[in-house]
Amino acid sequence: MSGLRVFAGPLRYVQGPGALDGLGELVAPYGPRPVVVSDPYVRELLGPRVSAVLGAAGLAPELRVLDGEITAAAADALTASVADVGTGVVVGVGGGKSLDVAKAVSLRLGVPVVTVPTVASNDSPTSKAVAMYDDEHRMVGVDQLAANPHAVVVDTALVAAAPVRFLRAGVGDAVSKAFEAAACAAGTGVTTLGTRPLLVGRAIASAALDALRAHAVAGLAACERGEVDDDLEATVEAVVLLSGLGFENGGLSLAHSLTRGLMRARGARDALHGEHVAWATLVQRAAEGADDAELADLRGFLADVGLPDSLPGLGMPDPTADEVREIARVTMTAPHLANLARPVTADDVVAAIERVEAGAG
Repeated sequence: MSGLRVFAGPLRYVQGPGALDGLGELVAPYGPRPVVVSDPYVRELLGPRVSAVLGAAGLAPELRVLDGEITAAAADALTASVADVGTGVVVGVGGGKSLDVAKAVSLRLGVPVVTVPTVASNDSPTSKAVAMYDDEHRMVGVDQLAANPHAVVVDTALVAAAPVRFLRAGVGDAVSKAFEAAACAAGTGVTTLGTRPLLVGRAIASAALDALRAHAVAGLAACERGEVDDDLEATVEAVVLLSGLGFENGGLSLAHSLTRGLMRARGARDALHGEHVAWATLVQRAAEGADDAELADLRGFLADVGLPDSLPGLGMPDPTADEVREIARVTMTAPHLANLARPVTADDVVAAIERVEAGAG
């Protein structure tokens, strides 16, 4: 497929306060017995509402709970528990683990998936990627669905009611996409679809960054107040839809590769994915030779939205030279590392990290 360029995205994207109430209408065409997967907290919080919404559409949902990590064994067990239901769709309701396990079950059953994120902490709701972990929350691989979710339902009233840290992390995940798409296009990189990026992927990734620059500070303030306003809506759209389309069609690069190393790093492993990516975006631009003024500008934006710009900010005080080198070593195992205009070595990554750390406030 090296000569092809492919665009991917969800069939339907619905966003706004009360969007959850339209779930029944979206799911009904797939048959009367949808499988709904959530975590224990979301099951208690929203289970009755989801059941009522689906029931009002004449559906009889099968509810399942993921209690633990999203592992292959957990996905297999959930799939076995609904194998005789005869479902035509799997619906994931909740955070990243719930959505990933819903995707994993849908992959095993060979049916479509619908994602209903209750937080906007990253862009996974729109994508066909399925992050898989071991019992220690170490990523072991990324499976791929045959197609993107058939619908993404983002109820911004739920997002506004969630802790603001999740939306802030979503901003961190989204801010990297313009830089990663540019890097992928500048070299010989490929997207997660295995093809060279289309122009639209980079355009959408850039639009995500523009929207965040214009709306994220005020959108996060609205989330802290528990209110839905235009700034919150724009921030959520940038985090979930624009960022998702941007990465899948524009490509990932060094910033997301660095999360491999951070997930094994002392203290930093406990930070959220988007917090990792925010810091890693600075490292990518440093590795690419961005000047001090650009790094200071990006660092200032991260400070404005409350995202970390250093390893201590990620929970890793006083990082040693050996620890920095280990982050770089593990980073070099990531597949997206090739999506740069020029190759980088572990030494290059170490030097970029040291430059970012030296500039931290």
